[in-house]
Amino acid sequence: MKNIYNHILKSKANNEKLLAILLDPDKVDLDRAEIIIEKINQSPATHVFIGGSLVETNILEELIIKIKQNCNLPIVLFPGNPSQISDQADAILFLSLISGRNPDFLIEHQVKAVPILKKTQLEIISTGYILIESGTKTAVECVSKTVPLDRNNIELALATAQAGEMLGNKFIYLEAGSGAKQAVPLEMIRIISKNIEIPLLVGGGIIDLQGIQNAYDFGADLVVIGTAFENDLNFFESKAT
Repeated sequence: MKNIYNHILKSKANNEKLLAILLDPDKVDLDRAEIIIEKINQSPATHVFIGGSLVETNILEELIIKIKQNCNLPIVLFPGNPSQISDQADAILFLSLISGRNPDFLIEHQVKAVPILKKTQLEIISTGYILIESGTKTAVECVSKTVPLDRNNIELALATAQAGEMLGNKFIYLEAGSGAKQAVPLEMIRIISKNIEIPLLVGGGIIDLQGIQNAYDFGADLVVIGTAFENDLNFFESKAT
């Protein structure tokens, strides 16, 4: 699929809310891939994100190929480092961890990724990535060696998001982290969404359908579900009644 960014922009303009299911290759059993894909096809998902903080397995490309064989949704890489790049995907979130001050995650990994990306046809979507305190130390915090923003300091989160927008990022991604105890505060979503023009992605700590709807209601343009779906492939069915 081409022009994923433009499609998301158009959806935002039409107030059409989007949903991405995030698959971490380290947590996917390829023998069960067909079941996972079937559940994705039955869900309201509009995108599949693939990636993780570490990704120690080597199944990334095989997983993407399996998904593309059985699913028509766009596949977007959500990489923790340059080793998680595959030209089998459709696009990549070119992440810069703007909530932290570790140069490796602000620019160094990105510089190392450029020679790899130049050899692919991936649609590259620059994304300002903001980690928000969530009640537990998440994998992102451990790997990036950065401190998340205080969940009660909405003013700082807003200024960080606006700085990301002014720097030219196409998306802002508010992230509580994989397995977070608390999702991104709804008031933070509301304030930021009203004060930036670019699409706002929100993920981490959302455990049920009401959490997804709350994020939408407060201004998220695209919600990302990872751990909740990993833990329960019937997530969208069992919570629907």
